[in-house]
Amino acid sequence: MNLNPFLDISPEVRAALAAGKPVVALESTIISHGMPYPKNVETALLVERTVRESGAVPATIAILGGRLKAGLSPEEIEYLGRTGRGVAKVSRRDLPIIVARGADGATTVATTMLIAHMAGISVFATGGIGGVHRGAETTMDISADLEELAQTPVLVVCAGAKAILDLGLTLEYLETKGVPVIGYGTAELPAFYTRESGLAVDARADAPEELAAMFRAQRGMGLKTGMLVTNPIPAAFAMDKAAVDAAIEQALAEAKAQGVHGKETTPFLLARVVELTGGESLESNIQLVLNNARLASQTAAALAAEA
Repeated sequence: MNLNPFLDISPEVRAALAAGKPVVALESTIISHGMPYPKNVETALLVERTVRESGAVPATIAILGGRLKAGLSPEEIEYLGRTGRGVAKVSRRDLPIIVARGADGATTVATTMLIAHMAGISVFATGGIGGVHRGAETTMDISADLEELAQTPVLVVCAGAKAILDLGLTLEYLETKGVPVIGYGTAELPAFYTRESGLAVDARADAPEELAAMFRAQRGMGLKTGMLVTNPIPAAFAMDKAAVDAAIEQALAEAKAQGVHGKETTPFLLARVVELTGGESLESNIQLVLNNARLASQTAAALAAEA
């Protein structure tokens, strides 16, 4: 039963939840702010199809006309993709403003987690989470994604934190907040475009059923944090670390020179990395999202099987 007066759950997602079927939440910032049109729409629809083919129901999340939406139609996804950055990028702090104004919003990892939890969805697939930005010891630029992981009990499947961030400090922050970081098939934190970072995760899991058991135990003990599953990009689509690092360093220098800051930092940096790598990073981004959608669907199915 939908108890939140601001939340609309699509009929397909509502029926799946009522029947105890696996559902996977998907974010919408990647549609409006993460990729150019029409690649963004093609990718969003492909991710939804991948979730279905992997045995779960997709619930792409956004805000439309001031309504929190769990489950979008193809037409709504097309609107978000075509409008692009004309749709606000919405984190937790922005929600009251966007809802009160009846506006549209693309949800970040943090807001997608929040709305998924409102809707009763336990598993969420994304590309990479936000984290502690480089130089945060002076700027205090730390993504709200980390705070949401600290307080919202949703299992998030990603390819690590975005490579433009300070990965070591991001792990330290998650440890402080009590968020388990699980490597899927690896004991090392993947670095988004590449499979290795040299940083150890809290534990390794080698099957979706193992992930489901860990999350079930966490919820059973009444722990209120999320769980972060880091799933390395498939080796065939991983990029050369030196090339990625060079592109990131150049993009960071340009962002500083142009005074880019706040919520515009990540979209700017990712877009510049795409340009500097000749589009290779965009294809890698798409493939890692698809890979995460598969694992999230399998994990949601394992959770539903034991419910």
